Amino acid sequence: MARDDSGAGSIILAFVLGAITGAAVALLTAPASGEETRRKITEKARDGADQARRMADQGRDVWNRQRETFSSAIERGRDAYNQARGPQPSGAPDGEDV
Repeated sequence: MARDDSGAGSIILAFVLGAITGAAVALLTAPASGEETRRKITEKARDGADQARRMADQGRDVWNRQRETFSSAIERGRDAYNQARGPQPSGAPDGEDV
């Protein structure tokens, strides 16, 4: 049975979004000039976007690895099934459509 890791990704995403929101609230409520506050918000937004890109890339890599693993497992299962069936009489399907 395959592991379902989507819950972990949702938790991490919620944590990151909460951290970004908390940072934005802290910046907006901290005593600072408007220009300084805008600069800080811009900097944090860029940092958040960079982190989101890195996480998306990492998620894509995990997805591709899992897809390759799944495809390989299907192929091995198909091979094992065909081997267990043994040789087929002539004219019988070779089991490739299984």
